[in-house]
Amino acid sequence: MARDIGIDLGTVNVLIYLKGRGIVLNEPAMIAYDKDRKEVLAVGSQAFEMRGRAPESIEVVQPLKGGVIADYDLTEAMLSLFFKKLQIRHGLFPVNVLVSIPSSISEIERLSLFEAVEKVSKGNIEFEYEPYVAAVGAGQDVLSPKGSMVIDIGGGTTDVAILTSGNMLYSDSRKLAGDDLDEAIQLYLKETFQLLVGLQSVERIKKDLASALFQTGESNLMAEIKGRDLLTGLPRAMNIHTNDLLSVVEEWTEQIAEIARGVLEQAPPEIMSDIHDQGILLTGGGALVRDIETYLSDYLQVTVMSTDQPMNAVALGTGTVLEWISSGKVIPSSKNKWNNKKENLLIRFFKRLFV
Repeated sequence: MARDIGIDLGTVNVLIYLKGRGIVLNEPAMIAYDKDRKEVLAVGSQAFEMRGRAPESIEVVQPLKGGVIADYDLTEAMLSLFFKKLQIRHGLFPVNVLVSIPSSISEIERLSLFEAVEKVSKGNIEFEYEPYVAAVGAGQDVLSPKGSMVIDIGGGTTDVAILTSGNMLYSDSRKLAGDDLDEAIQLYLKETFQLLVGLQSVERIKKDLASALFQTGESNLMAEIKGRDLLTGLPRAMNIHTNDLLSVVEEWTEQIAEIARGVLEQAPPEIMSDIHDQGILLTGGGALVRDIETYLSDYLQVTVMSTDQPMNAVALGTGTVLEWISSGKVIPSSKNKWNNKKENLLIRFFKRLFV
């Protein structure tokens, strides 16, 4: 009896789905390690709490950038500790693992990801593209011949795709996503208010205040933000409103809209008609930005709708797609070609050369 594991290996968060149990892990994709002792100290939420507070000898990093591995050893260590936390052991039965990947991932990036996941899980590894899996997790009938469209705004990448008959017809993946909005807000606070704010605080402000549209009255929310005054070097707190961040959020949202428009314009008339009728699905953490559906709907002239669980859509989708693969209902559109010993040697050879 095989065990099925789905992994949404994001730049900001790692979600793991286990067959029969659902999503069992949702942790920040972070790892803290001691540079002097070459020792991993914490992963996930514990590492996140150390960000911006650790001494110089301890680095807290995201080992994945733009949806792909930036530091192989730390990614492997992080995954290993997550598996250990979930008590996922290598038993008598094979492990089937489905990993979501950006649609723009290169062969070398995918090889590196394959090796890391295979080494930790000792399983049969398959890949599937994120927008496809997100649409499945949100309940869309991706196997239908009618066309559909999904915009998945993650932490490190935005993936846009048009789907039909179980395949991605057109897609585009850009390294422009939630992390970029965090950095833009941080820069805005620094340049406008001479206040240096940590990314952890910026992320909280983004969740509390960010809106893609101008707000009036009580909708123009207020929150307190604290940081270091760049003029005095001392701590300072100030109140900031939703509309204070509008120019930053609007510019970011427009860039997302342009990516989506570029994909939508490629659709043939019949597929475009289908998309117009059923709307565009919005998933990922970026879907939580207030009024982003309205902004995108106006920009694209098509109704854009967020799913109930936008941040869980990909992880939930991995579970369903794994069932389809096991039953032979589908073959992964990003079919893995390297799952045997001889080809694993080639993976390690290419990784040494290029990664």
